[in-house]
Amino acid sequence: MNNRDKIVRILVKNGQEIFDQPYKKVEFSKHSESDELLNDLRCYPHAFVLACIMDRQIKAEKAWLIPYKISQEIGGFEFSKLLSLKLPDIKKIFRDENLHRFNEIMAENFYLGIQKIHYDYNNDASNIWKHKPKSATVVKRFLEFKGIGIKIATMAANILVRDFKIPMSDYMCIEISPDTHVKRVFKRLGFISKDATIDELIYAARELNSEYPGIFDLPCWYIGRNWCHQQKPDCRNCYLNKYCPKII
Repeated sequence: MNNRDKIVRILVKNGQEIFDQPYKKVEFSKHSESDELLNDLRCYPHAFVLACIMDRQIKAEKAWLIPYKISQEIGGFEFSKLLSLKLPDIKKIFRDENLHRFNEIMAENFYLGIQKIHYDYNNDASNIWKHKPKSATVVKRFLEFKGIGIKIATMAANILVRDFKIPMSDYMCIEISPDTHVKRVFKRLGFISKDATIDELIYAARELNSEYPGIFDLPCWYIGRNWCHQQKPDCRNCYLNKYCPKII
């Protein structure tokens, strides 16, 4: 077995260990009450979906805090409360609380997300992932929300299966996320070229583990965050140091 195959085996093994862990509360916003809301898929599945829509060009923690902040303004986050809001009401909340870098656009996306859950999913966002659907179906459904692209749609599906333990019939279309850390690690491991596009990253992950390409997300993210820094990588303490080609 060559070093490349050893690296893949280690990353897949680490990813599988994360996948197999029992559910524990996911820390999205680093705010206890906000994270309680986002983790309650039984009562507030729409909080998770609407937070995904908000996760765009601002720090993730701030984006994931938006449903909670809106709940504070309207006195709860029951779907019936959200459905009673008109677009001008939501725009005012976004402006007054300065919830996002793009308050007007994201207020509209938030409103349209509520309407889509109402009309397409019978006021229950968990219908997006109920009944063990194909992974492609779940990703496609997230992509149908205005403001969600492939990065967030894939991330959402991956969080559902990996962290919330939502069953799906397969994991083939849960792609690797084009995160900065993940992409850097794939480049330095020699899995993709120096000037690789997002498409190259996605197909490289498919090639390496076609049954579940997104299994590389967290292992590579941890490596990029903790050791494989953009500047002055800490190779000595990385567990892949022995096999890594260290392509800078």
